[in-house]
Amino acid sequence: RGFTRRADWRRDNVNVLIKEIHETVRECKPWVKFGVSPFGIYRNKKNDPNGSETNGLQNYDDLYADVLLWVNNGWVDYNIPQIYWEIGHPAADYDTLIRWWARHSAARPLYIGQDVIRTVSKADLMNPNQSQIPAKYNLQRSLPTVQGSCQWYAAAVVENKGNYRDMLVKEYHKYPALLPASPFMDDKAPGKVRKLKPVWTADGYILFWTAPKAKTEMDKAYHYVVYRFGSKEKVNLNAPSHIVAITHDEFYKLPYEDGKTKYRYVVTALDRLHNESKSVSKKIKL
Repeated sequence: RGFTRRADWRRDNVNVLIKEIHETVRECKPWVKFGVSPFGIYRNKKNDPNGSETNGLQNYDDLYADVLLWVNNGWVDYNIPQIYWEIGHPAADYDTLIRWWARHSAARPLYIGQDVIRTVSKADLMNPNQSQIPAKYNLQRSLPTVQGSCQWYAAAVVENKGNYRDMLVKEYHKYPALLPASPFMDDKAPGKVRKLKPVWTADGYILFWTAPKAKTEMDKAYHYVVYRFGSKEKVNLNAPSHIVAITHDEFYKLPYEDGKTKYRYVVTALDRLHNESKSVSKKIKL
């Protein structure tokens, strides 16, 4: 194909693979996201003026992975660079790298691959008595183009290494959250739920609803979000503290007490790509 350098030929082979996988997935199942989790350094500045102030293995030069080409051409639906080092690492500083990816990889959703063990085992540079969890999360959330984290490895979270899971539960993921939408794939929300109604059953007081009508698979409701507000409270669907359930079921068991307190329950529908419908509400005494 006219390549004179082996490295360019290798990168082109990988580019073709990524592009064709993306096209095939989109053709077969247009709601499925295809993404990558590349090594944390794209290129070092000594090899590319637009590279990062780092000194380590490179996606482009050493792994023949032109990640930014894939992102900017829309051949991937998300990017999770493995920024597994600590803030202050001499060769690959987390602070330097997260800011670099936030500037250069915004054409598709960007999530950060976090190394749980290294994060909890390295001290905060400004506060040596605590780990780097707060510093990393505060930095991440200060960058508008960073949409979240991916924890590596999962068992370390489950085992609560260095109280990592506790910190997520108590502070950074305190409330349920809806997955980010992907408007470049589909931005049409499903219809509203129908026939929202509380019913006494042998299993208790249950809120039932019916799925909205849909013409195509992309229009179908796939999950539902149930919110709860006080009877006089303003309905704000951007307040995650009011989410009581994100469910595939078309019902929700109500926490009945004595029937003297009035609440407003709000139900929305989510399609496969997490576009959220308009809301339907019902006031209920519990």
